[in-house]
Amino acid sequence: MYQTVVRFTGEGVVGLGENYSLQMKGITKRFPGVLALNNVDFNLRKGEVHALIGENGAGKSTLIKILSGAHQMDRGEIIINNQKVSIQNPRHAQELGISVIYQEFNLIPYLSVYENIFLGREHMKHKYFIDNKEIKRKTKELLEELEIKIDLDCLVADLSVAQQQMIEVAKALSMNANIIVMDEPTSALGNREIEQLFKTIKKLKNRGISVIYISHRLEELWEIADRVTVLRDGHHVATSDLKAMTKDELIKLMVGRDLTEQFPKRDVALGAEILRVEGLSKRGVLDQISFNLRRGEVVGFAGLVGSGRTELMRCLFGAERFEQGKIYIEENEVEIKSPQDAIKQGIGFITEDRKRQGLMLIRPVKENMTITDLNQFIKRLFIDRRQEEATAESLVEKLRIKTPSLEQEVRYLSGGNQQKIVIAKWLLKNAKILIFDEPTRGIDVGAKKEVYNLINMLVKNGAGVIMVSSELPEIIGMSDRIYIMSHGRITGELTAQEASQEKILKYATKE
Repeated sequence: MYQTVVRFTGEGVVGLGENYSLQMKGITKRFPGVLALNNVDFNLRKGEVHALIGENGAGKSTLIKILSGAHQMDRGEIIINNQKVSIQNPRHAQELGISVIYQEFNLIPYLSVYENIFLGREHMKHKYFIDNKEIKRKTKELLEELEIKIDLDCLVADLSVAQQQMIEVAKALSMNANIIVMDEPTSALGNREIEQLFKTIKKLKNRGISVIYISHRLEELWEIADRVTVLRDGHHVATSDLKAMTKDELIKLMVGRDLTEQFPKRDVALGAEILRVEGLSKRGVLDQISFNLRRGEVVGFAGLVGSGRTELMRCLFGAERFEQGKIYIEENEVEIKSPQDAIKQGIGFITEDRKRQGLMLIRPVKENMTITDLNQFIKRLFIDRRQEEATAESLVEKLRIKTPSLEQEVRYLSGGNQQKIVIAKWLLKNAKILIFDEPTRGIDVGAKKEVYNLINMLVKNGAGVIMVSSELPEIIGMSDRIYIMSHGRITGELTAQEASQEKILKYATKE
């Protein structure tokens, strides 16, 4: 049974005399075979930041898509500024003052900043000509208001992720939005960029704009959010002032159970050296990188955004070319010029962008798992579908992947289950060196622990794991050793016992 938890905080009883910008009552949405939302209530006060959290598949995205007009609800009502509305489509939602900043930005890379902000809503001159001068003037006003210093003529493709996010915020304000939804806004940001984002959100609050804030980084909620609503399995579980809750209470509400140990311990004896990198360099990107990895070991790579961590991993996997350096696998020098070369050497790569680089989103679960080693299923020029299905089914059970069937298209699965499928294909290939680049980005606290358990299982079976993460508690909690990078160089190395967030940040900011 699911029970709505109501806390009284001296601000009034919920539903009586509240100054709401949004009320969603009894929202129900069913997809084929799935009840995504079941009688869910959600409300948003004017000028507040309201966190919306839950495990992957809890119903957060469905609720937001109904609010944005992308989905139509089966039952329920939506009230905006005390007026009942029926949101027909995304354009209608925008007209009602609702703007959604998705985790994957809706920007055109090769248009300028000002062109992106007013795309589709250009000011016209004499009916037939776009008034670029007026658009630039309005864009300049918006950016100055948000204290964003970006060249108006700069192409979006040349901006950092943090800058692109600020452009999305400016675009929302240009639409006169009074309700802004931010979906995982800090997932690709470093500490400095997060600080700037939070300043911007506080400015939005001061203007009376309401923000729905979706994040799996629970520790940041107390810094930015006023209230929190928890969804679980399509049900509303709790709404509370954040100051009235602890992180452990929030986790228990999300997952319906206690997570006794955030980073599961492992007792694995380290084996022989499996990988050694010497003097790997790429002009302007990587400078004399040297490190090693042993069987049964998790080696973490930390650093600020732009430090070169991902570029290093892509070089190791053959997705990018390096100019100097040597790579040794089990003491033998190897040449890696392509991902095919890396795969042959037993290297697997769980990329930070699983949707664009790790999965075939419109293909079934089964095909995504078996794509790395189809040869084992080929008999007389044809794929043995029965053997392929049996193998995929065993991986689904082993990794506890939640999917209606093996034929389900991967794009419809939650982020946590998508990540497990990426891992599954490298388990099938029996990769002996696994690179995890931001392995828990965009997945919930329960799914994170399952990923950590999978990493422990891999090293217990003799693999070596390299983990890149921007979450310092994760790096410290999961790694045996940690290399810290800054400006394309390794600036420090710490054992798990030596490591602390302060020490890592000291090395990460080293010039």
